[in-house]
Amino acid sequence: MELKKKEETDTKANIKELFSWVAMIAVCFALIWGFFNVIIINASIPSGSMENTLQVGDRLIGTRFAYWIKEPKRGDIVMFKWPVDNKTIFIKRVIGLSGETVRISDGRVYINNSKTPLKEGYLKEEWIDENDGMVFHVPEDSYFVMGDNRNNSDDGRYWAEDAIEEGVVKNKKDAEKFQYVKKKEIIGKAVFRYWGGFKNLTDTAHY
Repeated sequence: MELKKKEETDTKANIKELFSWVAMIAVCFALIWGFFNVIIINASIPSGSMENTLQVGDRLIGTRFAYWIKEPKRGDIVMFKWPVDNKTIFIKRVIGLSGETVRISDGRVYINNSKTPLKEGYLKEEWIDENDGMVFHVPEDSYFVMGDNRNNSDDGRYWAEDAIEEGVVKNKKDAEKFQYVKKKEIIGKAVFRYWGGFKNLTDTAHY
């Protein structure tokens, strides 16, 4: 009887230890899931729209909490849900802030009534595609973004047309709202590149 009682005690102890291990593993997985789905973003670059700042195949780390309290700043590189189709994730640079007017003239960007263009030392090359005669009035709680490779970047300059072509809306007036990224669509801010050579992506010195 004593042997049987001892076996039962050992069995209960083993089960208790097993459950403690399962619980610990579950907590670890929950922490890892939370770290990558709530705290940071581990992303890869699929296209050349941000060259030469980011190359195809580069990998970077971003923070999801960057804009929980603060607002995006001009020059920030952000990851967001494409306004035309929220299932697609884009990465671009913030150019126009909420409430601003962005004017593109002769390959230069002017904010509001400024006669001095933005200093955009990060551009890949001379900007010749869709570089003149464009004006964007950024709605409140929204942002106007473009890629650094202006000659090969599907960005806010084109999204009204994309929305019409995708059948999301039928006319240009209704499509204009798709030119901008709403704050709620921004997933996070790019912080640094770790694959393709370390690079700090928070440097806004060009502004």
